Amino acid sequence: MVSNEFLAKEILAHGAYLCVRRSNGADVRSAGAAGIPALADRLGLRNEFDPGGTPPHGWIAFLRRQGGTPGDIADEDVLHADGVVHVVSKRAETVEEFCAETTRLLAPAARVRVLSGVMRPKNYTGAAMNNWAYERQVVQQPGPLMPNAFLVPLSKTAEWWRKDWMERHTYFLPRYDDGGRMTSEGHALATAAGIPCLLRRTYRNATEPAVDGEYDFLTYFECSDDDVPTFHQICAALRDVKRNPEWRFVREGPTWHGRRLASWGELFS
Repeated sequence: MVSNEFLAKEILAHGAYLCVRRSNGADVRSAGAAGIPALADRLGLRNEFDPGGTPPHGWIAFLRRQGGTPGDIADEDVLHADGVVHVVSKRAETVEEFCAETTRLLAPAARVRVLSGVMRPKNYTGAAMNNWAYERQVVQQPGPLMPNAFLVPLSKTAEWWRKDWMERHTYFLPRYDDGGRMTSEGHALATAAGIPCLLRRTYRNATEPAVDGEYDFLTYFECSDDDVPTFHQICAALRDVKRNPEWRFVREGPTWHGRRLASWGELFS
């Protein structure tokens, strides 16, 4: 078996999604009104709603609930989150401090479920695939242009993790029979329609596979109102195991749909 020692282990960034659920009708907005904006300023976090420039230490985003759809993995804290706060930084301590202090500030007005992960270099992407899938992808736009946000945490099965990385790689590409006829599209072609219109971001668990109660991957998307149907089209294509055999090994958490906002004050207004 080809071992995992050849996979990139470098951590490029640390990220977290804080899924916030109001407790018994409490005033969550007031609970964090002063502390959370001040905390973000102190940690040098810039709002992704206006993504221009480079922040000192990282980014923050505020997402207000639009809806949620259950997945294979039951997770009420994600499914019923009233809001999600995203934070990302190259410094682990920045993300850890923000998560810990936000959880403290909001208690007992809200329950906070923290989903955290890391960003690593791409392992299965050669030059041609990078040019096709990543050089053409849409970059993050201001909130009014791409106001929709979708958070989809997921895990792979034990059978997937028993495969060596070369075999796992094959599931991302089309498959052909001996006559050269395509038998399945694979992950890359199944998602091709989203390249020019969906911002996509993936955090991996620091441990693969993840420990019980955590996800292997935190996938996230942004798009315009006009492109929401494309997001759902791509999800359907990925879930079609005839088109994309990889999904036989996937267990999804809830799909959470939110709206990007300019400030904490708008999140629970």
